Amino acid sequence: MIFSFLYAMLDIFKGYFEEDFDEDSIRDNFTLVYELLDEILDFGYPQNCALDVLKLYINLGSLRAVTSAAADKQMTSTITGARDWRREGIVHKKNEVFIDVDESVNLLVSSNGTVLKNDVSGKILMKAQLTGMPECKLGLNDKVVIDRDSSSKSGGGAKGGEKKKSSGVDIDDCTFHRCVQLGKFDADRTITFVPPDGEFELMKYRITDNVNLPFRIIPVIEENGKTRVVVNVKAIANFSSQLFASNVAISIPVPPNTATCRIDVGIGRAKYEPEKNAVVWRVKRFPGGTEFVLNGEIEMVASTKGKAWVRPPIVVDFNVPMFTASGLHVRSLKIYERSNYQTTKWVRYVTRSGAGAQGGGYQIRIGGN
Repeated sequence: MIFSFLYAMLDIFKGYFEEDFDEDSIRDNFTLVYELLDEILDFGYPQNCALDVLKLYINLGSLRAVTSAAADKQMTSTITGARDWRREGIVHKKNEVFIDVDESVNLLVSSNGTVLKNDVSGKILMKAQLTGMPECKLGLNDKVVIDRDSSSKSGGGAKGGEKKKSSGVDIDDCTFHRCVQLGKFDADRTITFVPPDGEFELMKYRITDNVNLPFRIIPVIEENGKTRVVVNVKAIANFSSQLFASNVAISIPVPPNTATCRIDVGIGRAKYEPEKNAVVWRVKRFPGGTEFVLNGEIEMVASTKGKAWVRPPIVVDFNVPMFTASGLHVRSLKIYERSNYQTTKWVRYVTRSGAGAQGGGYQIRIGGN
C-alpha cells in the first residue's frame, strides 16, 4: 500500500508540474505541495489520489471559491465517495471501449530440449470513453467460470453425465484496478467495475500451465577444431497460418574471437554483430505454421589462451498480434447505464517475448558437441 501510494503521489505531482517536475519546482511550490498532501492524506492514511478529482478544487496558484451548498455537497461526495476515480457528468459523443490484452512469454529451455521454465505475464489495458456512470461486466474464459457453467447446464441434462471438454484458462494469480468490486469476483468470478474515464490498467495476471509457445527453436552448434564453428538453427512458428509475427530477432551467440561469418537464411536477414558477440537473424514478418533454417560457418582467430567457449543461450524477441500464449480471451463485455446507449467495443491481442531481466526472456540454451 505504501509503495502504491508513493507512485500515485508521484503521478499527482507530475500532473500538476508537468514537464517542470524536479527538486526546484517542489521547493518553489511548497504551498501547493502542502495543500495536495493535506487532501490526499488523512491522519496518515491515503484518502484521495485521483488527479482529475483533485484538479477540480485545487488549481495552480489559487483555490477555487466554493460558495453554493450544492457545490459543497458535490465536493464532499467526491472526496469521501466510493468512486473517486470517476466524476459525474461525463459526456462522449461516441461511446467506445478499447481492450488490449498484452502478454509477455518467459521461456527457458535446456540444451537437450527440456523446458525448464515457462510462464506468461499478462495485463488487460482499457480505454473507456463512456457517458454517465456505467457499470461494466467483463467475462473471460476463466476455467472456474466455464466449469461452473458447464456443470450447471448438464445438471439435469444428457444421459451418462457426459461433460464437455473445458477450453478455459487456469489463472494462477491476478491483481485488479481499485475500481473492480472484489467481493463479486470472489463470489462468482465476475469482473464488475465502474471504469475511470480514459486509459487505465484493469488487471494483471500470471499463468504457468498449458502455455502455447509461439516459437520452437532447434539449434545445432558444432565446433570443428579450434578455428571453425558450424551453426544450424531451425525456427518453427507454432501459431495459426492466418497470423504472423512481426519484428522477430533471433540472437545466436558466437565465440568472442570470431573473425568472419558466412550465413544463409531462408527468410529475412542475418549478420554478425561484433558488439553483441552474436549472429542476429531478423525477420520483419514471420508467417504462422512455417519453419525456416539458418545455416552458417564461423571462422575464428586462433587463441593462445586455450580457454573453453562458455556458450550463452539463444535469445528470441518477437511480437505476435491477435495471439495469446496463455489462451486467455475476452468472452463478453456488458455495459449497463440508465440511458441505455449503444456502445462500440474493440478487442486487440498481442504476445511478445518477456524482458531479459531477472531470469526472464525467451531463451534456449545450447550445449557442446
